[in-house]
Amino acid sequence: MAQKRMLIRERYLQKIVPFIDKPLIKVLLGVRRSGKTVLLSQIRAHIAASGVRDEQLISLNFESFSSRPYLTAEALYRFVAEKSRETKGRLYLFFDEIQEVSDWQKAVNAFLVDFDCDVYLTGSNSNLLSGELATYIAGRYVHFTVYPFSFSETLAYTRALGRTENEEMLFDEYLRFGGLPQRFLLRDPDSVRTYLSDVFSTIVVKDILSRHKFGDSVLLTRLTAFLLENAGNPFSANAICRRLKAEGIHTTVATLLDYIAAVKEAMVVVTAPRYDLKGKALLSTNEKYYAIDLGLRNNVKSSDILDYSKLYENAVFLELLSRGYEINVGKEGPYEIDFVCMKGREKCYVQVAYLLSDASVVEREFRPLREIGDNFPKYVISGDRHDFSGEGILHRNILRFLTENS
Repeated sequence: MAQKRMLIRERYLQKIVPFIDKPLIKVLLGVRRSGKTVLLSQIRAHIAASGVRDEQLISLNFESFSSRPYLTAEALYRFVAEKSRETKGRLYLFFDEIQEVSDWQKAVNAFLVDFDCDVYLTGSNSNLLSGELATYIAGRYVHFTVYPFSFSETLAYTRALGRTENEEMLFDEYLRFGGLPQRFLLRDPDSVRTYLSDVFSTIVVKDILSRHKFGDSVLLTRLTAFLLENAGNPFSANAICRRLKAEGIHTTVATLLDYIAAVKEAMVVVTAPRYDLKGKALLSTNEKYYAIDLGLRNNVKSSDILDYSKLYENAVFLELLSRGYEINVGKEGPYEIDFVCMKGREKCYVQVAYLLSDASVVEREFRPLREIGDNFPKYVISGDRHDFSGEGILHRNILRFLTENS
């Protein structure tokens, strides 16, 4: 990607830069094509700008054919050892899609022990840092989740590309086609849909089927599409099993749970557990799933009609995630709060609606927030331009919310 077409992802750099030259492995996790590779190059450029010589900066993309000789821990270790012998000063190691290297954790742990180096990794699997092998680097890494472009990043990038559409038009396009960075270089809608279909297929085949050795590609594809299409809806594995059976796809709940776990590992969907505000406890049933990208979600829907209410909810969820919040679905007695958001000691409650079209809708959205007894901020976010704030509850227009700094 040309430098002039690169969006500097300041929100992520601000989090990562303080860890440069610290004795911790920096791991960037994110769904395929979310921009991890470009962000890795931006970290490299930041380090180079501080005066580090080119020969100290070592980059490998393990999906490149040129990196095939280094796809085992032993081969990768020998490669870094040779670079260490040849180079004066600290090595900065940038390894893209590290999960392609077998037993990679053993090699990376040895780098920290044997060489003067600073290590940066990317991966497309949320379980990259779990399991038995992860014990090799336990306590020696920090990780950052990289999401597709937020709407504010979408605005900045489209302006950098010279596009002049107004904010509302670009927002509608964002709701339809999402924020995967490379899709912005395609202007024809059919080309964008083809690109999104290819990304979806690659995720299903490469990041899920081949990694987990699942035998039923039809079940996996349909399940992934189902989870994306029904983003924001509460359902259980039993309910999904019954739905798929009605479509002629027979499976068991146990098999379905394995497949769902794999879809979540590939970071195609993100879950929001239910949280009982009165009992202050997580609930084990009917968690909600949200799409990691609206374009991927819409591209597998059975209808081209945009369901704005669900898209608004998913867009706000992604924005809150990118701001660093841990998100649950709240339960307050008989009422549901869309999002209970926590970040350290910070907390807020968020309801999302398409439009507050009449008094009954206003009551439906504001009532659950009024029932909450604490004094943390409470928000209702909708497409309305009129400010409905009142009774200690703040109303925000969705465009303003998505573009305000936070």
